[in-house]
Amino acid sequence: IMQGKEAGSIIGKKGDNVRKFREDSGAKINISDSSCPERIVTVTGTTDQIFKAFTMICNKFEEDILNTHNNSTLPKPPVTLRLIVPASQCGSLIGKGGSKIKEIRELTGASIQVASEMLPNSTERAVTVSGTADAITQSIYHVCCVMLESPPKGATIPYRPKPAMPPVLLAGGQAFTVQGHQLVVPQPPHADLTKMAL
Repeated sequence: IMQGKEAGSIIGKKGDNVRKFREDSGAKINISDSSCPERIVTVTGTTDQIFKAFTMICNKFEEDILNTHNNSTLPKPPVTLRLIVPASQCGSLIGKGGSKIKEIRELTGASIQVASEMLPNSTERAVTVSGTADAITQSIYHVCCVMLESPPKGATIPYRPKPAMPPVLLAGGQAFTVQGHQLVVPQPPHADLTKMAL
């Protein structure tokens, strides 16, 4: 899962970066549309191709951090990636009493957190990995290995980010959406208020 700005950095001007990542790694890299604040980047291929693609993605993020923290005396933040893993595979990733996740943390030096809650309307969980670009790519390699060894059980309902919806005000039985400049525009009178208030 990436924020729009991160996804933009991976895509590059006219798609140059993502084209290069695809060619150099041999992996398929698919980026969900930009109508949502969050975008899903799907990397498909052999473990080796995925490892190469993520190495390039993490290096790009590390480069972005260096560029924004160039003249800063503050310590530079780590690279952070949020992976999406089917909940049925998270048990294998954590291991008995947390043994597997502890082993991956120790082998790679990366910080790894498995969310306790599933992502909205899905059977998937977010796994947050942070550290140096190298530590993250090593972690992703181990995560891939665990996922190959323990396939998901049952059907997986994939996480789909929701589009950014403008806030809706209800006044006098009439629904209003708040436009960009805080301009309130009446909605059609028969708009289904139950749907709009979600």
